[in-house]
Amino acid sequence: MVSPPAEKLDDSGIVAASLEDPEAFGELFRRHAPRLHAYIKRRLGPSLADDVVAETFATAFRQRGRFDGRAEFAAWLWGIASNVIARHHRQETRMYRAFARTGVDPAEDGVAELAGDRVDAQACGPRLAKALASLSAQDRSAVLLLAWGELSYAEIAATLDLPLGTVKAKIHRARTKLRKALPEEKNDG
Repeated sequence: MVSPPAEKLDDSGIVAASLEDPEAFGELFRRHAPRLHAYIKRRLGPSLADDVVAETFATAFRQRGRFDGRAEFAAWLWGIASNVIARHHRQETRMYRAFARTGVDPAEDGVAELAGDRVDAQACGPRLAKALASLSAQDRSAVLLLAWGELSYAEIAATLDLPLGTVKAKIHRARTKLRKALPEEKNDG
């Protein structure tokens, strides 16, 4: 029996197919790596992003036989990434503290995508970095999965293996702390 091409299968189907045809797993990398890489780059900086994405997918590949399909593959993958990131937590905390001290964002590669946003971010960046460094690792992960990873609350709950209500509370708490650290905008109208 010939299996359909991996690009025509859903993520769970690809995981199953990759047990017989390991090369099929490459389609999951194509689908999920760009978004995961962008998130990890923001969390750990460009120097670690490639390695952490590679480590995440290598772990997922080795453990693909354990994937049972109860959660979406993306949530399972992001959970693995969160575990890998946790090992790099000390590096991340040092990066935020350096940003708070110097005002130079070590996660930037020097290419401004949106100049106006970057100017605003530079103005509040050190305060934001200090506030991010002061959050607990799990609160920081929750708020950054929302802001930089663009995951839904439900995806964050699955990724962090927490109840949805707990995720909402963590994000609310983190946002409150971050708002206090940032300058208030003046409305002249």
